[in-house]
Amino acid sequence: MPNVIDVNGAVVREEATPAVFTADHSSKAHTIYRAVHREQANPRAGTASTLRRDEVSGGGKKPWKQKGTGRARQGSIRSPQWRHGGVVFGPKPRSYAEDLNKKERRLAFVAALSERFANGAITILDAQKFALDKTADFAALLFGNAKAAKTGAHTLVVYGRHEEAGEAMQRVGRNLRRVGVTHVGALDVKDVLRYARIVFTDEAYKQLVSAYAEGSK
Repeated sequence: MPNVIDVNGAVVREEATPAVFTADHSSKAHTIYRAVHREQANPRAGTASTLRRDEVSGGGKKPWKQKGTGRARQGSIRSPQWRHGGVVFGPKPRSYAEDLNKKERRLAFVAALSERFANGAITILDAQKFALDKTADFAALLFGNAKAAKTGAHTLVVYGRHEEAGEAMQRVGRNLRRVGVTHVGALDVKDVLRYARIVFTDEAYKQLVSAYAEGSK
């Protein structure tokens, strides 16, 4: 059951873990792997390009005659062994995009987040009175004091869609090296696995639970 903290970092109550995040998903490791691989591969530009031997200009003339020079026989200065020659099996523009159906993507996300719930890595922040405007105060909220923010667990703060406190959190959290700030709609499997701790605002938590209780994200 995740703890609910106020803007001072004090625990005020516990929140029940949603049923969808209490199931055992230990057998879904490969689905999580595929989801993360897809999230890392899809943004790749795939624009790397090299010239093959037949695409390099020049080299139409034989460098020297076949026999009698004492040197190895050569047919073109654009052969791969020559400087500025063609590249063997070099990269060409391609798409790295991978497909994963919606059901598997949802399952991977639920499985990853369930592991975080099981290990007590989820915290809920009551952000209704959030008015912090200093990075040190935000660090104290998350880690107890500003100095602990330099060595504390990597923490992801998730705010709700259209939540007013989100902009302030982005501003006061951007200089904390161990803190990431995002909104619930952008949260993905890669983020869940990357951070040791996830702090949801109460609004983000409600939106998350509502989305997955309905079976969609």
